[in-house]
Amino acid sequence: MSDIVIDKDELRRIIKDTITSVLVDNKEFLEDTISEAILDLNLGLAIEAGDTGEHVSESTIWDKLDS
Repeated sequence: MSDIVIDKDELRRIIKDTITSVLVDNKEFLEDTISEAILDLNLGLAIEAGDTGEHVSESTIWDKLDS
């Protein structure tokens, strides 16, 4: 087996082209992943904002959801 020699600039170009190709080919997947991450972040922030340290009974929660 022979060795392949690639200079630093050529390797950088190959990696950049590969990453660009993956992102372009999987654009919808990337958009969905980022969207889900933002939703998860917002849910976490909403939970923190609403956390008063007081516990609420399950029946109170169901009453709110049912109304």
